[in-house]
Amino acid sequence: MHVDLGNALETTPGLTEETLERLDSRVADAHERIAAGMADDEFGYAALNLPEATDPDAIRDATARFDRPEAVLTVGIGGSALGAATIANALESDVDAYFLDNVDPDETRALLDRLPLDDTVVTVVSKSGTTAETLANFLVVREAMTEAGVDWTERTLVTTGQEGNLRALADAHDLPALDVPDGVPGRFSALSTVGLAVPALQGHDIEAILAGGRDGMEGLSGSLFETPAYAYGAATYALAERGALTNAVMPYAESLETFAEWFAQLWAESLGKDGLGQTPARALGATDQHSQLQLYRAGPPDKLVSLIRPTERAETAIPKTDLDGLAYLGGSSLGDLLDAEFEATEASLAAADVPNLRVEIDRVDERGLGELLYAMEAACVLYGELASVSTFTQPAVEWGKKAARGLLGGGDFPEADAVADKRELRIDGS
Repeated sequence: MHVDLGNALETTPGLTEETLERLDSRVADAHERIAAGMADDEFGYAALNLPEATDPDAIRDATARFDRPEAVLTVGIGGSALGAATIANALESDVDAYFLDNVDPDETRALLDRLPLDDTVVTVVSKSGTTAETLANFLVVREAMTEAGVDWTERTLVTTGQEGNLRALADAHDLPALDVPDGVPGRFSALSTVGLAVPALQGHDIEAILAGGRDGMEGLSGSLFETPAYAYGAATYALAERGALTNAVMPYAESLETFAEWFAQLWAESLGKDGLGQTPARALGATDQHSQLQLYRAGPPDKLVSLIRPTERAETAIPKTDLDGLAYLGGSSLGDLLDAEFEATEASLAAADVPNLRVEIDRVDERGLGELLYAMEAACVLYGELASVSTFTQPAVEWGKKAARGLLGGGDFPEADAVADKRELRIDGS
């Protein structure tokens, strides 16, 4: 993986090479703390050990009882689904992957109505085994399978902690079960059982995904000038400190569109603490050059744009044409056009003094994805160290969970009482 910081130098807001050199001593200190946390398998830092700690054999054993299905349906939410979705949506497979990661009743029913339930493997993922949205959706899925005459116990894989409702369910029905790794927050779990069961069911090379993660892991060092992940984490932190409070992540590969969604959770949930953080925005190149780029280039100077692309891709030739004004396209390819759009966006932002960072991987394959996911996790951890935030907690998220559970009668939570205090200023239509 490669990171180019050149277009964040002398921009508004921006960095200088001297700024980065001064910051590098802090990166060295942060790396020592990260390395110590990894060595001790501390909570959160343990996530950066996953490329070595994850056992692909355990994943293969758990998925081996299922013949290659027509579809895989994951029931989870947030980090329990987004890592798997990122990998599944980036790689081609004849096994379709679907994700129930919300509780929208219309979408849930529509999805279940069109799925071939008799040839679908359901993976239900919750570390605690008590996540309300996940368990509610799973109960609906289970009922739909039963009504369709499908034995759900023959089509279900559980990924959960050592205790809880899902573990008890797996034990009671002899379901194949994978352990959620200890000490790993869900948003950091893509390179674990949580993120790799679906790719295994789709026939992807999960060892190659982990090998890509190890590439990133082995590349960690005490200098941002030697470690692409740290270069990205340090630069985004320094730019945020100078006013770039929005980070628009813009992959130039449609296969990485879900990656931008995964990144948004990682960045927002990890770094949004104590009045600090950087708001992630999701965009897609070249599509959003025709919309969002207007704001990024000409709006308030409070943004950073992260441009991400593979350097190798399959090519589709553009046919020659005699149409006036389009002849220049003939003889090139869609990949050439996309690269030109990428470089034009870079130049457009740079010309307007908008900081932008280039992140490149060799190709969108198992190894490249593993390295990209690991690098962004390491970048996030470094940013958290530099900002002195509690990277691995999510108190605001937990507050909302308790409020919702209390409203549904799942316990006595004072957070639920706050709902009654909502202020109203209603404007009703005719």
